[in-house]
Parts: sequence; C-alpha cells; structure tokens
Amino acid sequence: MADKFVVGLDFGTLSGRAVIVRVGDGTEMGTAVHEYAHGVMDRVFSAADGQKLPPDFALQDPSDYIEALTTIVPGAIADAGVDADDIIGIGVDFTSSTVIAAKSDGTPMCQLPEFANNPHAWVKLWKHHGAQDQADRIVKLAQVRREPWLARYGGILSPEMLLPKVLETLERAPEVYQATDVFCDAVDWITWQLTEVLTFAQGDSGYKRTYQDGKYPSKEFLANLNPHFADVFETRMNAPVVPLGARVGGLTSKFAEQLGLPAGIAVASGNIDAHVTAAAVQAVENGQMTAIMGTSACYIVSDSQCREVPGVFGIVDGGIIEGSWAYEAGQTAFGDIFAWFVEDCVPASYTEEAQRRGITIHDLLTEKCADQEVGEHGLIALDWHNGNRSVLADSKLSGTILGQTLTTTPEDQYRALLEAAVFGARTIIESFRNAGIEINEMVVAGGLTKNHFLMQLMSDICRVPLSVGATEQPGSRGSAVFGAVAAGAYPDVRAASQAMGGKLEGVYQVDEERAVQYDALYAEYARLHDYFGRGGNQVMRRLKEIRRQARLRAREVKRG
Repeated sequence: MADKFVVGLDFGTLSGRAVIVRVGDGTEMGTAVHEYAHGVMDRVFSAADGQKLPPDFALQDPSDYIEALTTIVPGAIADAGVDADDIIGIGVDFTSSTVIAAKSDGTPMCQLPEFANNPHAWVKLWKHHGAQDQADRIVKLAQVRREPWLARYGGILSPEMLLPKVLETLERAPEVYQATDVFCDAVDWITWQLTEVLTFAQGDSGYKRTYQDGKYPSKEFLANLNPHFADVFETRMNAPVVPLGARVGGLTSKFAEQLGLPAGIAVASGNIDAHVTAAAVQAVENGQMTAIMGTSACYIVSDSQCREVPGVFGIVDGGIIEGSWAYEAGQTAFGDIFAWFVEDCVPASYTEEAQRRGITIHDLLTEKCADQEVGEHGLIALDWHNGNRSVLADSKLSGTILGQTLTTTPEDQYRALLEAAVFGARTIIESFRNAGIEINEMVVAGGLTKNHFLMQLMSDICRVPLSVGATEQPGSRGSAVFGAVAAGAYPDVRAASQAMGGKLEGVYQVDEERAVQYDALYAEYARLHDYFGRGGNQVMRRLKEIRRQARLRAREVKRG
C-alpha cells in the first residue's frame, strides 16, 4: 500500500478542497480548491428569485457542492501527477449541521420547480439560526420529560442542529416538509451521491442528529413537540448508522467517469469537517484537545468515560476513535470577528499603511498591539458576534466591547477581540476540566495558526501547551485518513493517524507571568459572560428582536 493513494475531500463553508494523499506516510501529493458559486446566502436569496432573507438565515445551493466536487478531484489528480488507477479510496468531510431536504433519489427539494423560491427547500447551512425558537422548545420539553439524551448535549441544544432545523421546516413550510422523503446532513448526502447508498455517519449522527445509545428521541417526545413530527425519524431518516472509517459503498460508474477515478473504489462514511482534523494531527488519544481555528472554532477531546459537561455541544461514543467518548464544543465566530473588524471598523490610513508595506491589515494590527502590556488597552470584549455555541448555546446573543474612550485605537480594539475569542475558548476548556476531563495538550490547526501572537495568547490564557498540526490541509488530509481505513490500508483510525498524520509538539509553552496577568482580565470577561449570557440582562435578545421587527416593517414599506 506504500505506493497507493487516497482522495481527501473537504467541503467547507465557502469552498471545496481535494487533496491526494500517499497512504504510506500521509504525504500530500497534490491539491485543488473551488469556491462555491453562490457562497452563503444570508441576506439575499441569490440562487433563486433575489428576495431578501429573514434575519438569522444562512442557506446554500447543493449544486455548488457537485460543481466543486467535479472540479477539485480531477484538478488534484493533475496537480499530484499520480496514476488514477493507484487511488484506492475516498474520504469525505463536510461542515456539520448543514441540512438537506431531498427526494428518495437524492434530488434536493430546492431543485424541484414548485419549491425553487421557498427558502426552506434549500440547504440550511451550519450557521443558519432561524430555528432558535424550535431549539428552545425542544430543550424545555426535554427538561420537563427528563429526557436522558439531553445531558449528552450539555443540557442545551443549538439551533444549528438537525432536529430544530427540520422542525422549523415543518412549522414554517409544511408543504416542503410533506413532500420531503429524506432529511440528512450534507456529509451523508455527498456520500449518498457518490455511492447511491444512503447511510448516516456515526460521529455526525451522535453530535448533530440526536442519535444516542443506538436510538433517536422517542415518538412520544416528538409528538409532544408537534403531532405531525412524531414519525420524522421513521419516515424521513430511516437509514443505517455506520461507524467512522466504514465503507459506505463503491464509487459509482457515473462519478468515476466525472472524477477520473476507478469505479468501485471505497467511499468512507463521512465525518464533520473539524473532527477529521484530530486524525490529521495525531490527536486521537484521551487528553489531547484538537482546536480547529478558522472563521469559527471547534474543540474536540476524548475521555475514557462518559461525563456530563454543561454546555458541551455533543458527547459521542466512538466519536473520534472506537473505545473512547468524544466531546465537542465550539465558537460560532472566531476569525469571522477579526475579519468583520478589519472590513468595517479600521480607518483608511491603516489600510494604506498595510498596502504600502506589503503586509495584510491583520498583520499590521497584530504588530501594533503585540507589545502592549496585558490590560494596557483598558478594554474587555465578548466574542458573540455570531451568537454563542458553547457553553451557552444562544444564537440571540451579540458581541460587545466595553471600556472604549476617545483615545481608544483600532489596535486596542483588535487586541481586545483577539483576547475575547481566546477567553471564549478558556470558558469551554474550564467547563471540560470542571467535569473531570483532562486536557494535557492542545493541538491547533487551521489558518489562524499563522498568527504567532494569537497562538501564544491561547497558551497563556488557557494555560495549556500548544502543538501545531504539520499540515496545511488538515480537513482533507484527515478525511484521507478515514478513506485509507475504509479501503483496508490500515486496521483502524489510530493506526492510520499515526502513519499519515503529523504535528510539531510543544511549539508554544505557557508564560506563567502573563498567564497570571490574564487571569485577572479573564475574571472580568467571566462576569460579563454571566451577566449578559445567563439572564442578568437580556438586552442583547431585546435588541435583536427590535431589529427583527424593524426589518419586517421596512420590508412591508418597500412592498407597499
């Protein structure tokens, strides 16, 4: 198998990427990327009739995924210069909680003429938060009924997950719901397309589809939510759940021709885009936390036992490797916050300076703020610009910066936002540690690892040594690890990860002096976190409702 190869597919928020990986040692031979034509539709319904979308919507066009697939695989093969006949398998990851409504043959509902202009027929991206009301109702009912599965999600449920989104479709667009044969996450839809076999991946099902201990929430529970919802799993999600690294089926002749691959090669059960990173960076053992840091942030860690962790985003037996319980938490905005700030809040003079010096505006702001003493800017921020995933799971929260004066500079604010994002990460880590889960090492991956100042902040504030994944393509390389297991090249994910993954150990160590200084600043963050996030002041929710009502009035005025 040393001279054989696998394809790792990584479907992200804005683009798809393929990497050809050598099975013997994980060498990345070639890659290709393709941006989605329609990107994220969160304001205007660009793929349909151009209507304005309601607040908190985030939709995608599934045809973008197929276009990306048929572009990146041939492109990666050409870039690698390998013989396609030596490719033995395909591994796939996808953004999690990206929900597709489809007919029994896999045709997305949005591709049917009668539903082309109905937003609920389109793909509901992971950061679609239109189902917050449904998520709240699900949690309240589960609490009243003492549903045991709720503890596996930290006692809360995010509106990003499949169940609230499907209930939203039933209640907001019953005509779409009734006509739908299958609701599935995109990770399972893409393997369905490649093999013509519908299965549900074990990891994604546990984390995102409320599948625990071999079953879904009961019909009685679902009927109490809505009488028409009782049989949703029996009638619209009736497919086998398969382990990570399992072979879903063989590549169809149709896609083999389109992709330039041998027909019948193994297609692995899909995985969550962030989660495959653990295998790519050799972080599959208990006590190793993988931090995937990009537009958003995801944190996963394994433990030998199932423990209740308040605010955790999911607990799954075998969610990373067999024999361990895997835990997930995350932040709905991380790099997105920094991108928003430089796009909308930085004066032209800073942009001109960055251009003149040939560096990015992010590099310029980091350089200007890096030499400050801890707390010198006099600011504290909350990192909820896209709501809070963990530990509060509340999409109606919003970001803020406290302590601004007429002398506050852009670099002051930028550093405060960097620190806020890391304080959010520490909140998650402390929740794990308080539940008895050890975190001895954090292995970071993603584009933000290039910001060395931010990485040192992570180590100091979170009080944990940081290793860095030794790959520029953690998602697609991690997917390739699972593809190799499905193809029979390795007996399990642990062995494949050891051979095909890589990391640089202990790159960042805790600076104890700075860590102590940050403890004081974090204490202020924690007070604000609880005040605005745990009911002390509901102003953020009220402001979002005021905005929603104002936008509805504005739409009515334009129609009139």
